[in-house]
Amino acid sequence: MRSHVLVIGSGGFIGRSLCRALSHQGAHVKAVSRSGHVPSLTHTEQFASECSHPGDVAALLGDVDALVYLAAASTPGSSAGKPLAELNTNLAPLLATLEALQTHPSIPLVYFSSAGAIYDEQAVVASSETDLPRPRSYHGAAKVAAEQFIGAWTRQFAGSATIIRPSNIYGPGQAEVAGFGIVPTMLGCIRRGETLRVWGDGSALRDYLYIDDLVNLTLAALEAPPDGNVRTINAASGESIRLNELFTLAEIASGETLHRDYVQGRTVDANKVTINIDYARQVLGWQPEVSLDEGLKRTWHWLHTTRP
Repeated sequence: MRSHVLVIGSGGFIGRSLCRALSHQGAHVKAVSRSGHVPSLTHTEQFASECSHPGDVAALLGDVDALVYLAAASTPGSSAGKPLAELNTNLAPLLATLEALQTHPSIPLVYFSSAGAIYDEQAVVASSETDLPRPRSYHGAAKVAAEQFIGAWTRQFAGSATIIRPSNIYGPGQAEVAGFGIVPTMLGCIRRGETLRVWGDGSALRDYLYIDDLVNLTLAALEAPPDGNVRTINAASGESIRLNELFTLAEIASGETLHRDYVQGRTVDANKVTINIDYARQVLGWQPEVSLDEGLKRTWHWLHTTRP
């Protein structure tokens, strides 16, 4: 087990969930967020930083034996027309982190990229890690650039890195934020009796993975880092469904009706995302355990019992 883990981007949904799991395992977690105060992370050492300079990160690396990089500030939709923002808010902090790691190459890095934003929507079979990326959005392009920078760091400094490409992650604890996550948005609309705006006709194929399954994959990756190189691992359920099917499952989970307003689709959104997870099974012995219908039921129960 990793005993001292630095998590950059601890304030988000995935970051909070991972920090709690690491703390539960007994790890000392240094949790870095913009605010430096995430109320639910009571058993971590918290720091406020935007990691804009290598020195900001280097000051935190002293006793660290693994680094997880989750910090991100955009989605495919929010990045539309804003390529420079991707450089300043997403790439620059990562590059500062890599520069700091140049003097600490023995610290394995786990970086969270994206599956839905970088794979070719025209792929005939489910996308695997060896497929050439074809991002549609600036958000996806920045993720591809980040992966290449990480690869260059591992080759120059004999570093070790795992790139995780998650699909759409959902589950209890995910805040409803405009543009970030269809699951909390649609369940929130159901709960309030509001109408959900749907980009396109609802036929888009997406993959959804429950948060606990992603955390388990990440913990497995931390325990078995690659030896002095970079590897890329898809984190997904391996079972894509159409948006309209997702809406039906949400209605079943909640016992309520989801009202919808279909509007013109956006060019930044992929129409089809199907993801192969054979490699994760092979190298980590990992398998998703929570089905989509069960995950939606758990998420609805959490939302219905914890929100006023």
